[in-house]
Order: sequence, then C-alpha cells, then structure tokens
Amino acid sequence: MRSLMQWFYLPTLLLGLWLLLNDSLSVGNIVLGLILALFFGFGSYALRPLRARLSSPLVALKLVFRVALDVLRSNMEVARIVWFTRDQATPGFIRIPLTMTDPHGLAALSCIITYTPGTVWSEFVQEEGLLTLHVLDLKDEAHWIHKIQHDYERPLKEIFK
Repeated sequence: MRSLMQWFYLPTLLLGLWLLLNDSLSVGNIVLGLILALFFGFGSYALRPLRARLSSPLVALKLVFRVALDVLRSNMEVARIVWFTRDQATPGFIRIPLTMTDPHGLAALSCIITYTPGTVWSEFVQEEGLLTLHVLDLKDEAHWIHKIQHDYERPLKEIFK
C-alpha cells in the first residue's frame, strides 16, 4: 500500500499546483489538470531511477530553519555591503574539501549555497571532493570552510545516509 501511495505524490502535487495556478475548481480544469498530472507525474519516474530516502526528518527540519536564518542574515549583510561599504568588500574564491558523495545531498547543498545571497557554487571536482565557492566578502576563509562543512554538509550527510 505504501509503495502505491508513493506513486501518487508527484501527480497529486502537480494537480494541486495546476488548480492553484489556474485559480479555478471547474470540472474541466480538474479533469485537464488530472490528465496532465498523471501523464507528467508517471512519465517523470522513468527519468529519475535514483530515489532519495530521508533518514532523519527532524535533522532536515532543523536544517531548513538554519538555512532560512542564514539567508536572512546574508540578505542583510549583502545589503549593508552594497549600500555602505562597496569599496571595502573583498570578493574571492575559496576551495572547500567535502566528504559527501550522495548526489541528492550535493544537489541540496548547491541549492542552499545558491539561495544564500553573496555566495555562488562555482565548481565541484567530484574525484577530489573539492568545492569552489565564490564569496562576495571573503575575509575569513576558515569561517566559510567551517560553515559549509559543519552547518550544511554534516546534516545533509545525516539526512541522506
């Protein structure tokens, strides 16, 4: 029963999104949305053979709150740099060693870094496990290495083990 329910998560989400975007609960809209949701939902399963399994939902929830707080802080810091101290910013690249190999964890880490203003995921060399990160105001490399490895990589490894 549980595996059957997993097949309908994506089509249900797509149908809900379709109805929300169309702002209509008419019969025609529901039928068309259901047909499209089933077609694209089931069609996409063949494109994604590797499944992710969350092993620690509580850690994932803590990570979501940590990322939200970091995004808020980073927004304020980037605004301060842009408005007041533009000439004093020291942008730069930093290479951070990562031990995570799970593709879902790496994808989540790249999203977290991309969401955070002032940072850009520039490159990842999988053979060496080296992440190249561009930071808008790179004053303390040790801070960024600790931030990525401790605050993001460690919980992601626990979530996707």
